[in-house]
Amino acid sequence: MLKDPYKKIAGLYDRSVEPFNTGIRNIAFKMSGAKAGMNVLEAGCGTGTNLELYLKHGCNIHGIDLSLSMLNIAEKKIGKNAGLLLGDASNMAYNNESFDLVIAMLTLHEMPESIREKVLREMYRVMKKNGRILLIDYHPGPIFFPMGWIYKAIILFFEIAAGREHYKNYRNFIKKGCLLPLISSLNLIIDKKKIISKGNFALFLLKANQ
Repeated sequence: MLKDPYKKIAGLYDRSVEPFNTGIRNIAFKMSGAKAGMNVLEAGCGTGTNLELYLKHGCNIHGIDLSLSMLNIAEKKIGKNAGLLLGDASNMAYNNESFDLVIAMLTLHEMPESIREKVLREMYRVMKKNGRILLIDYHPGPIFFPMGWIYKAIILFFEIAAGREHYKNYRNFIKKGCLLPLISSLNLIIDKKKIISKGNFALFLLKANQ
């Protein structure tokens, strides 16, 4: 198992980072079309804040993450009501076509380029035939002045603060065009999309190209 990159900051994450994601999370939830009884998986679930929202709306929730320290916090929030798994999202221990909705929020940009497509392929594998994948991550722009530039400066602050390797992966993600090239690499089509925060974030709800 890889070294836990969040070991030192996991306890501060919900107070320092999650408040900035609340608006994005609420937009994503409405976009997802989640309903009670749906099986939902989040790849890179972190401290479980997303899953907690889906749980409140009656979904059956599951999460996988490489950070034990983040999962420990998630377990305190929702552990008795969720299937939380310490593991690699590029090689998930779930059966084919298990989930109605598979989510990755601000996760893919953290990964090395060599891993991103593997993770998305795994998300596709465990998605039911009529299910959806919801991706939320950075967008290459255009970034609209002035508020978009202010948001971009805040993003850069957090990405640099996350460490050298994290920032390196973020820069590569932006350089490679973010989510759209990954989506085009699979047999997926865009069902819904939103570009928010003046061009800084993209939300894509994807389905199989049947």
